[in-house]
Amino acid sequence: MDSKRIAAILREVQSNIYQGHFEVALASLASILDTAPEHIEALYMKAVCLRYKGSPAESYDVLHQIKVVEPEFGRAFQEEGHLHLAAGKIPQAINAYRLACDANPALDASWRKLSDLLQASGKQKDATQAQAQADRLTALPRELLAASNFLHEGKLLKAETLCRRFLKANPHHIEAMRLLADVGGRLGSLEDADFLLESALEFDPGNVQVRLDHIAVLRKRQKFEAALQQAKYLLDQDPENPVFLSHYAIECLQANRLEEALNTFNKVLETLPKDPATLTSKGHVLKTTGRHQEAVESYRSAYSSAPLHADAYHGLANLKTYQFTDTELQSMLAAEGTSELNYSGRIQFCFALGKAFEDRHEYEQSFTYYKRGNDLKLKQCRYSAAQMDEEFAAQIKSCNQQLFAHHDGGGCQSPDPIFIVGLPRAGSTLLEQVLASHSQVDGTLELPNIIALAHKLRAGQKIDAEMGYPRKIQTLTPEELASFGESYLEGTRMHRKGARFFIDKMPNNFRHIGLIHLILPNAKIIDARRDPMACCFSGFKQLFAEGQEFTYGLEEVGRYYRGYVGLMEHWDKMLPGKILRVQYEDVVADLDTQVRRMLDYCGLPFEKACLEFHKTERSVRTASSEQVRKPIYKSGLAQWRNFERYLGPLKHALGPLA
Repeated sequence: MDSKRIAAILREVQSNIYQGHFEVALASLASILDTAPEHIEALYMKAVCLRYKGSPAESYDVLHQIKVVEPEFGRAFQEEGHLHLAAGKIPQAINAYRLACDANPALDASWRKLSDLLQASGKQKDATQAQAQADRLTALPRELLAASNFLHEGKLLKAETLCRRFLKANPHHIEAMRLLADVGGRLGSLEDADFLLESALEFDPGNVQVRLDHIAVLRKRQKFEAALQQAKYLLDQDPENPVFLSHYAIECLQANRLEEALNTFNKVLETLPKDPATLTSKGHVLKTTGRHQEAVESYRSAYSSAPLHADAYHGLANLKTYQFTDTELQSMLAAEGTSELNYSGRIQFCFALGKAFEDRHEYEQSFTYYKRGNDLKLKQCRYSAAQMDEEFAAQIKSCNQQLFAHHDGGGCQSPDPIFIVGLPRAGSTLLEQVLASHSQVDGTLELPNIIALAHKLRAGQKIDAEMGYPRKIQTLTPEELASFGESYLEGTRMHRKGARFFIDKMPNNFRHIGLIHLILPNAKIIDARRDPMACCFSGFKQLFAEGQEFTYGLEEVGRYYRGYVGLMEHWDKMLPGKILRVQYEDVVADLDTQVRRMLDYCGLPFEKACLEFHKTERSVRTASSEQVRKPIYKSGLAQWRNFERYLGPLKHALGPLA
């Protein structure tokens, strides 16, 4: 059945529900579900029909089906709330409405029900906040409320269409601009989101929510000083406001003003001494500065204050060197099993439990939780391995010998950048720490600039489109390529501290080496590579802050690794001698030799500090932050073998590479 026919049937169903013809509606829905048993809208309407006709048990079953397919479908939790409320199960109803609002903040009915129930339960402050959210949604124009629902249900193109249509008629509508910026950010158009929010602030400079949105976008673009200035603006308006203090502290952390961040979080804790989010953020700062034990204490204080605050447990797991106590393990098991936990929290607990059981050498239990966390995360991020294969193929097809020969000698001639590329968990943080220990090299971050340029060149086109990226590279002029190189240097200048060279260690830049070479032909590129099984399983065990969606499945990560190796072989053929490959296992076996190889490749004199990299004091924000503060050790090389019996899908995906 095609989508137009399904849409027509659903309109008929909706009309029948309004008229109370539930049996007729159910029969129509059956015609859809017979051919598309996981159609979410049809399942949702079926659950509604069953509730109205007095079949709550059947309605619960359908809602369970929905949550298996779409675990964050807010209206499913809202329906559960209605069922619990009708059955007089008030605590369960409150929990269901909370989860509905968490999954989809545009559900005004859930906010109103939640407010009423909280008020009746004597929780006046929480009830007032819920009512305020409901009132805000009620005040929105109908089109924007619909767009907001589309946004939170992942229907981004529908949300974008509605927003653009509304803004065409109401060009200065602040909420519409906010909503379109949110859509743009989720689609990866951060530059457009930045422009929209900056424009909105010009029209309404006192709008706090717009400024908070703008701070978040600036942070994602790694424009940390600009984000800090915006946070400072808010703080200057109300210096004691704990919300503004928290945002200012977060931006201080991002801007590497670590002591100021720590002091500001402490100031928040003077007003809100048990606030779990602040305690967790404080733990992140302490971790970044290498104050391990203090970080542990802050994370523990956070979960002591709020046992379901999964971020604190995940923070402990992400220290890598921390081992959970028996009491903490039991607390995590209890929390992960409760229905009160939201979706993101469940994912965090699963990864933390995987780490806890692995440290106990209980590998079957460990793998169970790692896999559960990955399965949940993969549903959330909707990664497509087939689409990634298309991207690899498009790079190979478009970035050919003719292209590189045509632009030989062009681009921006600066030798300043050193790109470290590869897969996450392949040792790139270690290589960065080694090189950043050299007096002539600045370590920075995983910079988004190259990926942002690729996104700009793609301009919303499909990967295989004639005018999309990477094919568009073939149409660029020498002047444009040189300009892009200069813009990259200017855009990354804020992260440098005056050294002759600097490191950009965004791993996924390997997908854009052709572009990098054309705009910065004298840049150095180091491919950080690790044994396929070890690298892929290490990525599978890691819950990343953002991105790296290909790691959330054994088949997905194996397929991606295979594509990575194939693309790197292409770059080696097109650009012989351009890329230095550094094998992680070789670094562990003979650090001195590999350090000298890297320094020679970069044209740098040997410095002993590079061998004593663990003594270098600098903030490190990746998952390997604790590990690179220790001398080289070999214990992690073959950890994957403890799980080998479960890794059949990974071996199959890797093929001969395994």
